Amino acid sequence: METALEVYNDTETRSPETQPIKRRKKKSMVWEHFTIEAVEPNCRRAFCKGCNQSFAYSNGNKVAGTSHLKRHIAKGTCPALIHTQDNDNNQLMTTPYTPKNDTPRRRYRTQTPSPFVAFNQDKCRQEIAKMIIMHDYPLHMVQHPGFISFVQSIQPHFDAVSFNNVQGDCVATYLAEKQNVMKSLEGIPGRFCLTLDFWTSKLTLGYVFITAHFIDSDWKIQKKLLNVMMESYPEADEALSLVVANCVSEWGLEGKLFSVTFNHPASNSAVENIRPQLCIKNPGILDGQLVIGNCVARTFSSLAKDVLEKGKDVIKNIRDSVKHVKTSESHEERFIELKEQLQVPSEKVLSLDDQTQWNTTYKMLVAASELKEVFSCLDTADPDYKKPPSAEDWRHVEALCTFLKPLFEAASTLQSTGNPSAVTFFHEVWKTQSDLSRAIAGEDPYVAGIAKTMKEKVDKYWRDCSLVLAMAVVMDPRFKMKLVEFSFSKIFGEDAGKNIKTVDDGIHELFSEYMALPSPLKPTSEGGKADGLSDFDTYIMETTGQNLKSELDQYLDETLLPRVQEFDVLDWWKQNKLKYPTLSKMARDILSIPVSAAAFDYVFDMEPREMDEYKTSLRPETVEALICAREWLLENASSSAAAQMASAIIKSEA
Repeated sequence: METALEVYNDTETRSPETQPIKRRKKKSMVWEHFTIEAVEPNCRRAFCKGCNQSFAYSNGNKVAGTSHLKRHIAKGTCPALIHTQDNDNNQLMTTPYTPKNDTPRRRYRTQTPSPFVAFNQDKCRQEIAKMIIMHDYPLHMVQHPGFISFVQSIQPHFDAVSFNNVQGDCVATYLAEKQNVMKSLEGIPGRFCLTLDFWTSKLTLGYVFITAHFIDSDWKIQKKLLNVMMESYPEADEALSLVVANCVSEWGLEGKLFSVTFNHPASNSAVENIRPQLCIKNPGILDGQLVIGNCVARTFSSLAKDVLEKGKDVIKNIRDSVKHVKTSESHEERFIELKEQLQVPSEKVLSLDDQTQWNTTYKMLVAASELKEVFSCLDTADPDYKKPPSAEDWRHVEALCTFLKPLFEAASTLQSTGNPSAVTFFHEVWKTQSDLSRAIAGEDPYVAGIAKTMKEKVDKYWRDCSLVLAMAVVMDPRFKMKLVEFSFSKIFGEDAGKNIKTVDDGIHELFSEYMALPSPLKPTSEGGKADGLSDFDTYIMETTGQNLKSELDQYLDETLLPRVQEFDVLDWWKQNKLKYPTLSKMARDILSIPVSAAAFDYVFDMEPREMDEYKTSLRPETVEALICAREWLLENASSSAAAQMASAIIKSEA
């Protein structure tokens, strides 16, 4: 605070005897923004250089100090400072005058004031839109009194945003991100495989999540959500083909679509309507199986549902016993004490299941089964426990777990692996089918009954998808046709030869399709430079076509690679693309075929996902914008965080 001597008015009359007092230079930085003027005798005020607003400064010997002057500048309430902001709000605020260049010597140990950041209404609206999208907040939150009050407390100059305003801002954010996604897909060298994940709603409207799966120029498998389309009549035969056609047209995928996988029950005519969208249109190739109607996640969930339905009475008894323990603190204490007395070695923890997620029921049964000895004796330690499961119940629980375990492990692979390969699920489906065949032949009628119901669905999945799965196996240099021959001999018995020939013929027919591709889709699309020799390429194809076709046979005749656990099949093809220029392109597309249409966190759902009531109240275009933009923004944030972490690791190791 300035002293009375510092603010002495030199316009006042001094007596001749009084020596003038030399005033010290003002040190506060606010004096770069204010001037002092006398407004009347013994009264002076501070005037802002930007807006000319006056503030109290001194009255007689009393000085007001500079705190209120600092607030006028630092809080951004000076109109002149607000209106001189840059349009993009990325530069420091400028003022309509030039501050002094010299830095006054400081008298006190004070913090350097932070730079002034100008307020930008448009920038704030953009950030609000991103916040709503990324955190899945309702659009109407901008009209909630609490939100308005909160924002006003931070920045009084912020103009309230209407529902329509924020809806438009969110769509604008989506469109900007969509341009980035489209640009990133332009350079993809191979073809695209689509998955259609169907969601329901209470309004009987369907919502189709369309995701593209592909292998990038670095031979890494990728996926990108493209559309969320509302379908008014999801059961119609035209529903699937319409959404696929719209997606292909919107994203420029004509001639680039390789396969379609979906998890929605569809008629044969509905599947036939999709096939013309594929770049491989010949129904003789793979018997049209590049349209995959059986999503493996839904198939596993359907199988699990059958198992749980068969054991529903036993499962209810187990659930009631677990509920008795978990819903009372005293009951749980008695259970734990009894477990310790009996010295039961299990480390499993009891938990009630969520009946919409079949994996939680499986985990509940496994934990209860390992603790069955405690349940059998619990009525002696807990008089409130009346109905322990019988020995027959526990035997049935073990049988149920035997069926559910391989399904659980296979479905877990969908969660643990970002893009599980068809090779993995060839093994899983083949193993499941073999196990079920043995169970049916067994002597236990309860087990055989469950196995028979399951095998009918596994057989259907195998009929529909075994050819595509087998093709992926052939493209793995550790297995090729040898694993197909071995597994088919176990599954089909006398008919194995016919089925093996179907795979061999299909892979050769598909290779012929790739040999017939026009030169622009040949290896130069992976970054090679045009050299004006396209006619020469055509000549080579015409004169040596038969030799090039042996590229597939050459690959199949070579010795199998060792089955090492950490083998990366995509990296192998990347290293051998010059050796197999055409076959590697076919392998790229085959190995990108997804086996599941369900998002990885929904693979254990018992029923199709349901769109929430709030989103179904919005326009379909807004729903698509919110969901797609959210996924893209989160992917960007994840990539940025990963890049920062990698950079930090590199610096720490340097």
